[in-house]
Amino acid sequence: MRAIIQRVVKASVTVSDELISSIQNGFCVLVGISREDTEKDIDYIVRKLLTIRLFECPDSDKKWTKNVVEKDYEILCVSQFTLQSTLKGTKPDFHQAMGAEQSKEFYEKFLEKLSRDYKQERIKDGKFGAMMQVHIQNDGPVTIILDSKKDQ
Repeated sequence: MRAIIQRVVKASVTVSDELISSIQNGFCVLVGISREDTEKDIDYIVRKLLTIRLFECPDSDKKWTKNVVEKDYEILCVSQFTLQSTLKGTKPDFHQAMGAEQSKEFYEKFLEKLSRDYKQERIKDGKFGAMMQVHIQNDGPVTIILDSKKDQ
């Protein structure tokens, strides 16, 4: 399982000019699910998302001291199977990505765990399987790559 965490001032997802979700301060997280992922991978990514310290403490100049939970910020998650691609020459190959129906169930489990472990009202989502326009205003920019298979 791969997750690209982007610290944002704001982010939103639209589909066919319809606003699906939006957040203010927090994370926009692109999530890619592989065929070999299990609930152990969900646990790892959720734990890291909620504990990674990418924010400053407002009372000091110290950077990297607060996490999204301590700041009471929001998380916008966007499923993105292309994160599991490899290159065959100049063309992407998506054979490592979990199939559509199975990955939808897996992604929903990920969102459920994230909502249980944090606050459901702080977790937002794009539209699974749709062609989305993801609008982000990076803060920093700060972008972190998590890979449950390599990082554990």
